Amino acid sequence: MELIYTTQRDGFEQGRTYRNPRHFDQVEPGVESVVVIGDWPKVVDAYKAAGTDVSVIELAAQKASGGGGRDEAYHAEINGIREDLKAVTAITESFASQSLERPEGELGETAGRLFQVLDAVNAGIAGLQRERDGEVQKVASLEQEMANLQKQNADLLKQIESLKAASVDPEVEALKAKLDAAGVTYRANASKESLQKLVDDLSK
Repeated sequence: MELIYTTQRDGFEQGRTYRNPRHFDQVEPGVESVVVIGDWPKVVDAYKAAGTDVSVIELAAQKASGGGGRDEAYHAEINGIREDLKAVTAITESFASQSLERPEGELGETAGRLFQVLDAVNAGIAGLQRERDGEVQKVASLEQEMANLQKQNADLLKQIESLKAASVDPEVEALKAKLDAAGVTYRANASKESLQKLVDDLSK
């Protein structure tokens, strides 16, 4: 069990056990650790003598004035911690909703550091997204280029076929048919004159 010795009047955390050091008279049994807030040597010495782990939190106002303003300083410290936790919660929730926002006002050490880290994470993610979008755009451009080349190739093939069909000479085809019927071979690109000579030779 842990005990917290403090003179605070509010702001108690649920689930933790508190004692007022002004009313301390003896060590409580079964206590494993003690947190003493402020200058209460009687409490500290008693628990240390009992072998209990003791932590002391000194208040800033107490150090400066030798003990005066203990409660005020403690409450100011607690309020600062609360505000820092509120800022941490706001930052975390805004990051989770993918719209990181910096709370207004001055941030505590924890909240300020958290915002810096998450802001850097967001910047890194944004950079990766830009790189990804750039690569996607490159791929899309290449695919479009490929489609254009395929279309051009198809158009060229059609033009070639059209030119071939337009260049067919009926007389040449007739000569080739006669030679084919006679079983005479000839070059595919043979001229009309050479084909005519081969046909003329058939009658000899």
